[in-house]
Amino acid sequence: MRMFKLKPSGETAKELSMHIEPGLVDSGKIWLSYVTAAGAGGYTLKLAYETLRERGPASLLSRSAATTALVFSFFEVLPHYPVGVSEVHLILGSTLFLIFGAAPAAIGLALGLLIQGLFFAPFDLPQYGMNVTTLLVPLFALTALAQRVIAPNTPYVDLNYRQALALSTTYQAGIVSWVAFWALYGQGFAAGNIAAITSFGGAYMLVIIVEPLVDLAVLAAAKAFHRWKGSALLERRLYEPA
Repeated sequence: MRMFKLKPSGETAKELSMHIEPGLVDSGKIWLSYVTAAGAGGYTLKLAYETLRERGPASLLSRSAATTALVFSFFEVLPHYPVGVSEVHLILGSTLFLIFGAAPAAIGLALGLLIQGLFFAPFDLPQYGMNVTTLLVPLFALTALAQRVIAPNTPYVDLNYRQALALSTTYQAGIVSWVAFWALYGQGFAAGNIAAITSFGGAYMLVIIVEPLVDLAVLAAAKAFHRWKGSALLERRLYEPA
């Protein structure tokens, strides 16, 4: 099971898995994925540098290791099913952000995806740029939104459903948008391709409903174990105001 394997609309749903399929975006166009991935990687490094200065290397490394392991398990273990141009997965990007912070979440998403490609699907590595862009750019949008919808004096353990829904919707809508972009970029505006993209986007409504509930459940567990406050393994904002 791999991340966002897009199929041309004529192929059967049972063949779907998680990575963008080789050939969906041909070699003459795939350069754009290198550009977007480089931009996402550069911004990840910026976030990592800021986190390193704030919390030190041990905290950044431990949180990044935790998110990498979780992301890999999300891809491999959690339920997933093919719909339209790709496959619907519960990636829990907003959960990773709330518990571990933006930089560790971004590093974990990128490394979890890379490890999966290196050891389980090496033929998907040429599409890594598209896949990692699809995961990271929505996370950055979520990070920006969090600064607007969460008051500075509110720790994450005190978020309500509306706030969790806003974060989850932003992340999942970003994923759907990028998957649609790569499908249109590679396969054009044929009716079958548009229908497949629409089906995929509609199916993601289930994830948008479920993920905020997961966020709140995880935050409730964190609140119950308040002794974790100050742990180098967790995002400081989880328990403390900004």
